[in-house]
Amino acid sequence: MDTSVRNQSILKKYIPESAVPLISEWIFHFNFKLKIRKPRQTRYGDYTQPKPGMNHLITINRDMNHYAFLLTLVHEIAHLLTFEKYSNRVKPHGTEWKNSFKELMRPMMRLDIFPEDVRLAIISYMKDPGASSCSDQNLLRILKKYDPDKGLIHLETLPLHAHFEYGGRVFIKGAKMRTRYQCKLRDSHQVYLFAGLADVKATMS
Repeated sequence: MDTSVRNQSILKKYIPESAVPLISEWIFHFNFKLKIRKPRQTRYGDYTQPKPGMNHLITINRDMNHYAFLLTLVHEIAHLLTFEKYSNRVKPHGTEWKNSFKELMRPMMRLDIFPEDVRLAIISYMKDPGASSCSDQNLLRILKKYDPDKGLIHLETLPLHAHFEYGGRVFIKGAKMRTRYQCKLRDSHQVYLFAGLADVKATMS
Protein backbone atom coordinates (compact mmCIF):
# COMPACT_ATOMS: atom_id res chain seq x y z
CA MET A 1 0.00 0.00 0.00
CA ASP A 2 1.23 3.49 -0.87
CA THR A 3 2.57 5.30 2.23
CA SER A 4 0.30 8.31 1.69
CA VAL A 5 -2.78 6.08 1.36
CA ARG A 6 -1.77 4.14 4.47
CA ASN A 7 -1.24 7.35 6.46
CA GLN A 8 -4.63 8.70 5.42
CA SER A 9 -6.31 5.42 6.33
CA ILE A 10 -4.84 5.60 9.85
CA LEU A 11 -5.50 9.33 10.29
CA LYS A 12 -9.23 8.89 9.53
CA LYS A 13 -9.53 6.99 12.81
CA TYR A 14 -8.30 9.93 14.88
CA ILE A 15 -9.02 13.28 13.18
CA PRO A 16 -11.90 14.80 11.17
CA GLU A 17 -11.88 13.41 7.63
CA SER A 18 -11.70 16.87 6.03
CA ALA A 19 -8.35 17.46 7.77
CA VAL A 20 -6.79 14.17 6.63
CA PRO A 21 -5.33 15.30 3.25
CA LEU A 22 -3.60 18.34 4.80
CA ILE A 23 -2.14 16.42 7.75
CA SER A 24 -1.02 13.63 5.42
CA GLU A 25 0.74 16.24 3.28
CA TRP A 26 2.45 17.71 6.37
CA ILE A 27 3.68 14.28 7.49
CA PHE A 28 5.43 13.96 4.13
CA HIS A 29 6.59 17.60 3.91
CA PHE A 30 7.95 17.87 7.46
CA ASN A 31 9.19 14.27 7.42
CA PHE A 32 8.02 13.21 10.86
CA LYS A 33 6.93 9.95 12.38
CA LEU A 34 3.56 9.96 14.15
CA LYS A 35 3.00 7.44 16.93
CA ILE A 36 -0.33 6.93 18.66
CA ARG A 37 0.16 6.27 22.38
CA LYS A 38 -2.00 4.84 25.12
CA PRO A 39 -3.42 7.55 27.45
CA ARG A 40 -0.88 9.45 29.56
CA GLN A 41 -2.05 11.52 32.52
CA THR A 42 0.85 13.99 32.33
CA ARG A 43 0.63 14.90 28.64
CA TYR A 44 -1.60 14.75 25.58
CA GLY A 45 1.24 14.73 23.06
CA ASP A 46 4.90 15.53 22.65
CA TYR A 47 7.56 16.32 20.07
CA THR A 48 11.08 14.86 19.96
CA GLN A 49 13.68 16.45 17.72
CA PRO A 50 15.46 14.10 15.32
CA LYS A 51 18.60 12.22 16.19
CA PRO A 52 21.21 11.77 13.42
CA GLY A 53 19.68 9.69 10.62
CA MET A 54 16.24 9.66 12.26
CA ASN A 55 12.92 11.42 11.67
CA HIS A 56 11.24 13.99 13.85
CA LEU A 57 8.92 12.12 16.26
CA ILE A 58 5.48 13.21 17.42
CA THR A 59 3.37 11.16 19.81
CA ILE A 60 -0.32 11.77 20.56
CA ASN A 61 -2.62 10.07 23.07
CA ARG A 62 -5.20 7.90 21.37
CA ASP A 63 -8.10 8.58 23.76
CA MET A 64 -8.99 12.12 22.64
CA ASN A 65 -11.93 13.09 20.46
CA HIS A 66 -11.15 13.97 16.83
CA TYR A 67 -11.02 17.75 17.35
CA ALA A 68 -8.83 17.61 20.46
CA PHE A 69 -6.51 15.09 18.76
CA LEU A 70 -6.14 17.37 15.73
CA LEU A 71 -5.39 20.47 17.80
CA THR A 72 -2.83 18.57 19.86
CA LEU A 73 -1.20 17.28 16.68
CA VAL A 74 -0.97 20.79 15.20
CA HIS A 75 0.47 21.99 18.53
CA GLU A 76 3.28 19.43 18.25
CA ILE A 77 3.90 20.08 14.55
CA ALA A 78 4.35 23.74 15.54
CA HIS A 79 7.18 22.62 17.82
CA LEU A 80 8.74 20.81 14.87
CA LEU A 81 8.41 23.89 12.65
CA THR A 82 9.91 26.11 15.36
CA PHE A 83 12.84 23.72 15.82
CA GLU A 84 13.48 23.70 12.07
CA LYS A 85 13.65 27.51 12.06
CA TYR A 86 15.40 28.23 15.36
CA SER A 87 16.82 24.95 16.71
CA ASN A 88 16.92 25.22 20.52
CA ARG A 89 17.59 28.95 20.64
CA VAL A 90 14.04 29.98 21.66
CA LYS A 91 11.61 29.21 24.48
CA PRO A 92 9.39 26.13 23.98
CA HIS A 93 6.16 28.15 23.90
CA GLY A 94 7.52 31.60 23.18
CA THR A 95 6.64 34.04 20.41
CA GLU A 96 8.27 31.86 17.74
CA TRP A 97 6.18 28.82 18.67
CA LYS A 98 3.01 30.91 18.87
CA ASN A 99 3.67 32.22 15.35
CA SER A 100 4.33 28.69 14.06
CA PHE A 101 1.08 27.46 15.58
CA LYS A 102 -0.89 30.31 14.04
CA GLU A 103 0.79 29.72 10.66
CA LEU A 104 -0.30 26.08 10.71
CA MET A 105 -3.82 26.81 11.94
CA ARG A 106 -4.65 29.35 9.21
CA PRO A 107 -5.13 26.80 6.38
CA MET A 108 -6.85 24.50 8.89
CA MET A 109 -9.41 27.17 9.72
CA ARG A 110 -10.24 27.67 6.05
CA LEU A 111 -11.42 24.08 5.79
CA ASP A 112 -14.79 22.84 6.96
CA ILE A 113 -13.41 20.90 9.92
CA PHE A 114 -14.71 22.24 13.21
CA PRO A 115 -18.24 22.68 14.55
CA GLU A 116 -19.12 26.35 15.03
CA ASP A 117 -18.65 26.37 18.82
CA VAL A 118 -15.21 24.77 18.50
CA ARG A 119 -14.25 27.09 15.65
CA LEU A 120 -15.14 30.21 17.66
CA ALA A 121 -13.27 28.92 20.72
CA ILE A 122 -10.18 28.26 18.59
CA ILE A 123 -10.32 31.77 17.11
CA SER A 124 -10.29 33.19 20.65
CA TYR A 125 -7.49 30.83 21.74
CA MET A 126 -5.32 31.74 18.73
CA LYS A 127 -5.06 35.35 19.90
CA ASP A 128 -2.52 34.12 22.46
CA PRO A 129 -2.08 30.33 22.29
CA GLY A 130 -0.68 28.71 25.41
CA ALA A 131 1.46 25.72 26.30
CA SER A 132 -1.60 23.51 25.90
CA SER A 133 -5.09 23.88 24.49
CA CYS A 134 -6.10 22.80 28.00
CA SER A 135 -4.69 26.06 29.36
CA ASP A 136 -7.71 27.76 27.80
CA GLN A 137 -10.63 26.70 29.97
CA ASN A 138 -13.25 27.85 27.46
CA LEU A 139 -11.69 25.85 24.63
CA LEU A 140 -11.18 22.81 26.85
CA ARG A 141 -14.78 22.93 28.08
CA ILE A 142 -16.11 23.05 24.52
CA LEU A 143 -13.77 20.30 23.26
CA LYS A 144 -14.91 18.02 26.09
CA LYS A 145 -18.49 18.26 24.80
CA TYR A 146 -17.37 16.01 21.94
CA ASP A 147 -15.78 13.33 24.11
CA PRO A 148 -17.43 9.90 23.99
CA ASP A 149 -19.57 9.13 27.04
CA LYS A 150 -17.43 7.13 29.47
CA GLY A 151 -19.67 7.53 32.49
CA LEU A 152 -17.40 10.25 33.87
CA ILE A 153 -18.21 13.73 35.14
CA HIS A 154 -16.25 16.95 35.63
CA LEU A 155 -14.79 17.35 39.11
CA GLU A 156 -16.22 20.87 39.38
CA THR A 157 -19.77 19.46 39.34
CA LEU A 158 -19.22 17.45 42.54
CA PRO A 159 -20.03 18.97 45.96
CA LEU A 160 -17.33 19.76 48.49
CA HIS A 161 -16.01 16.67 50.32
CA ALA A 162 -17.43 14.31 47.69
CA HIS A 163 -15.45 11.15 46.99
CA PHE A 164 -14.32 10.41 43.46
CA GLU A 165 -12.13 7.96 41.59
CA TYR A 166 -9.27 9.04 39.34
CA GLY A 167 -6.47 6.86 37.99
CA GLY A 168 -7.69 3.89 40.03
CA ARG A 169 -7.46 5.79 43.34
CA VAL A 170 -10.12 7.45 45.50
CA PHE A 171 -9.86 11.14 46.42
CA ILE A 172 -11.89 13.57 48.51
CA LYS A 173 -12.75 16.88 46.89
CA GLY A 174 -11.45 19.93 48.74
CA ALA A 175 -11.67 23.68 48.36
CA LYS A 176 -10.81 25.53 45.19
CA MET A 177 -7.50 27.37 45.30
CA ARG A 178 -7.35 29.89 42.45
CA THR A 179 -7.81 27.64 39.39
CA ARG A 180 -7.52 24.14 40.91
CA TYR A 181 -9.10 22.07 43.65
CA GLN A 182 -7.12 20.71 46.59
CA CYS A 183 -8.11 17.06 46.85
CA LYS A 184 -6.90 14.50 49.39
CA LEU A 185 -6.03 10.92 48.57
CA ARG A 186 -8.47 9.03 50.80
CA ASP A 187 -5.96 6.44 52.04
CA SER A 188 -3.05 8.74 52.87
CA HIS A 189 -4.54 12.26 52.96
CA GLN A 190 -1.79 13.42 50.62
CA VAL A 191 -2.97 16.53 48.77
CA TYR A 192 -3.20 16.74 44.97
CA LEU A 193 -4.34 19.60 42.76
CA PHE A 194 -7.06 18.91 40.18
CA ALA A 195 -8.48 21.05 37.41
CA GLY A 196 -12.20 21.61 37.62
CA LEU A 197 -12.66 19.97 34.22
CA ALA A 198 -10.83 16.78 35.22
CA ASP A 199 -12.89 13.73 34.23
CA VAL A 200 -13.60 11.69 37.36
CA LYS A 201 -15.94 8.95 38.54
CA ALA A 202 -18.16 9.72 41.51
CA THR A 203 -17.99 7.07 44.23
CA MET A 204 -19.70 6.34 47.53
CA SER A 205 -17.92 7.73 50.61
